[in-house]
Amino acid sequence: MPPAPPLAAQLAEVGRLCYSRGWALGTSGNFSAVVSREPLRLAITSSGVDKGLLTPAQIVEIDERGRLVAGSGKPSAEASLHIAIAQTKRAGAVLHTHSIWSTILSEDAKDGGGLAIEGYEMLKGLDGVATHEHREWLPIIENTQDWVAAAPRVAGMLREFPATHGFLIRRHGLYTWGATLSEAQRQVEILEFLLEAMGRKRGTTWQP
Repeated sequence: MPPAPPLAAQLAEVGRLCYSRGWALGTSGNFSAVVSREPLRLAITSSGVDKGLLTPAQIVEIDERGRLVAGSGKPSAEASLHIAIAQTKRAGAVLHTHSIWSTILSEDAKDGGGLAIEGYEMLKGLDGVATHEHREWLPIIENTQDWVAAAPRVAGMLREFPATHGFLIRRHGLYTWGATLSEAQRQVEILEFLLEAMGRKRGTTWQP
């Protein structure tokens, strides 16, 4: 049985939404939500499942070490990142997308290891942001095939930039989170809008 059936159904719905928006095509992307804090338990998408066809049965439950405790299937290969974010940010849900714009901008941005977003009205959709004059800084980290080893570095980066609402993995995608799954969904929608706006603007002004 999948963990916490209502929560599994909600995660499956978020996965299908992200697929429909082009943010998690095929088997890309992974999504999690906290089942319990003490001890830490996460409901998370199984590895290698099509997000457009995601079902509650493809959501598994893991412990704070990424070990399977409920459900059938292999937890996402990036489960250690979800755990690190849940612990460091006290997040209730973590969403990871592989959109075209997050992938492109994560590769092109040269501004000191991150991407700055400012001046857009949609920034006010991010948690705690009350003005379009806000400057959102999305750190960019390098991709790897060993996220268990990289998770402490990601946790350190989150402590270094406590105000950030997300980060990018170079040539890979976006991570964001929220206190609840609905808040995390709102933030992924806002950030994906902002990334697309920046990408389209850059495309019209790009000089090789």
